[in-house]
Amino acid sequence: MPLHVTINGEGRQFDGPLSIAALLEQLHVEPLRVAVERNRALVRRRDFAATTVADGDTLEIVTLVGGG
Repeated sequence: MPLHVTINGEGRQFDGPLSIAALLEQLHVEPLRVAVERNRALVRRRDFAATTVADGDTLEIVTLVGGG
């Protein structure tokens, strides 16, 4: 079943069902280096595998950068 989601303001389509962890893998994003907000609620990293992406969800994926 296709999932239509908005990621960082861009409409995308994926085959579902899909967890946030699986979505990050498809996007080639390292889960330890990002923060994810789903429908304006922060998702804890430990919950990435258990949190299912639903059709119509809005996700913000922010890359964490260290340095000084």
